[in-house]
Amino acid sequence: MRIEGGTSSTDAADYFSFGGNGSFGIDAPGIPDGRFVVQNSGNVGIGTNAPTTKLHVAGDVTVTGDIFLTGADCAEHFTVTAGTLPEPGSVLVISEDGTLRESQREYDRTVAGVVSGAGQYRPALLLDSQLSTEDHVPLALIGKVYCKVDAQYSAIKIGDLLTTSPTPGHAMKAADAARAGGSVIGKALKSIASGRGLIPVLICLQ
Repeated sequence: MRIEGGTSSTDAADYFSFGGNGSFGIDAPGIPDGRFVVQNSGNVGIGTNAPTTKLHVAGDVTVTGDIFLTGADCAEHFTVTAGTLPEPGSVLVISEDGTLRESQREYDRTVAGVVSGAGQYRPALLLDSQLSTEDHVPLALIGKVYCKVDAQYSAIKIGDLLTTSPTPGHAMKAADAARAGGSVIGKALKSIASGRGLIPVLICLQ
């Protein structure tokens, strides 16, 4: 079904359409990418007639009010070392070739951060988003993220600074202030007396 303001397809008048495949569009002749479309999948496109996500905007966006996001951190996709795909919550460091891999030693100053998405937290904002995640992981830059920790080296209390540990992909308490500079991941938001676990951390690389 199509409702036009003009009498032919060459008219410049806007029109409303409801396609046989279940999509709905608001468009005009001469606009190749469309103005607004709702596909039968539920994807909404603005400036594109082929949205790939729930809301796909082809162009700039101006917001005059607040944006409320339910996620807990701001993350960015980074390339990981070939043959590895660290799970959410893992602590990563920078390799010689610039890719990221799981940490393996204490007080490592090449620490990059924690893989986002573990526990109940999800990224609120994802930068440099990659369609393929075969060799990319979202790394939390700021905000709250669940992190794998090992308290066998020292009990972790709320507010303790965390650094890399000898346990692959795990953080530990930065008990040695003299060695902590440049290797701090963040601040513990929950205590753990012993053993390994997954605790919320406030990311603050320093």
